[in-house]
Amino acid sequence: MPAPDPEALLAWYDIHRRRLPWRAEAGRRADPYHVFLSEIMLQQTTVKAVVPYFDAFLRRWPTVAHLADAPLEEVLSAWAGLGYYARARNLHACAKAVVARHGGRFPANEVLLLDLPGIGPYTAAAIAAIAFNLPASPVDGNIERVVTRLHAVEEALPKAKPRIRALAAELVPPRRPGDHAQAMMDLGATICTPKSPACALCPFSAPCRARAEGTMLRYPVKTKKAAKPERAAIAFLAVRADGAVLLRTRPDKGLLAKMTEVPATPWSASEGAIPADPARHAPVKAQWRALPGAVRHVFTHFALELSVWRADLPAGTPAPDGARFVLPRDFDAEALPSLMRKVLAHGGANRPPKRS
Repeated sequence: MPAPDPEALLAWYDIHRRRLPWRAEAGRRADPYHVFLSEIMLQQTTVKAVVPYFDAFLRRWPTVAHLADAPLEEVLSAWAGLGYYARARNLHACAKAVVARHGGRFPANEVLLLDLPGIGPYTAAAIAAIAFNLPASPVDGNIERVVTRLHAVEEALPKAKPRIRALAAELVPPRRPGDHAQAMMDLGATICTPKSPACALCPFSAPCRARAEGTMLRYPVKTKKAAKPERAAIAFLAVRADGAVLLRTRPDKGLLAKMTEVPATPWSASEGAIPADPARHAPVKAQWRALPGAVRHVFTHFALELSVWRADLPAGTPAPDGARFVLPRDFDAEALPSLMRKVLAHGGANRPPKRS
């Protein structure tokens, strides 16, 4: 079986490369800030979901220095809806470090990139290769799939990651390593897809062991995941007659840190999570009623089910300490994660009140 030919991959890429807003045109150098921003956003998120956020961030913060100067609350608000909010905090912390340590320029050095907050081995390698054309080897999910099929790697993920990285590094050519990295990503995204790989169109078809054996869908081998733990809580949706909703900011640390939330009971294990008298735990005294159904949201390590209780309050009701009333027209200025937007929609609080 012939060895994989990186030049064949580059020739394929020159014809079939994806046009992406963060990707430089052929023959031009990529902007390190664009690569950094896109790679952070693309972690566990699809290209389609990322594009509008990437464009919005660049309009608002066109350079890493602009992003570093922005208040974290504004960055979290702009990120709202994209999920995995630790990425936004890491994005902001990294921007500040680039300005403080490197004068607002990303270092053209994989080791120095790796030393920045929020940048792990994959992102450091991606910036080094794509932005600076260094012989680095980023390995994302698409590249894992290409490499495990190419070499029929039987070891299961995540244990197989070191071997996959080593095999991927062997493929990096001395010429155009940045284009090679993007070509590998594109190959996994468009040809070597999870369920319907187009092997006849693949530049690595001849040396691919999985194709030769007809076992493409076997790879990558993955360890079976355990069921996610279940948690439950009550979300208290207090809505004034003018449509304003009672919101508050979550603590500075922990899951969804500094994001905006609807007041709720602690997120506890499902058994015994709902108190016997929920109204006693509500943020304000009112006539509370349980809404039918529930809001379910799956996080990385657990699944959460929120029962939603609603109270309708007079227009002049003041907010208790640590909370604030916010009109629906101002929701976009809040750092509302997807979970809380689900709660607002479930309770009918995401639209202006009906006029009598």
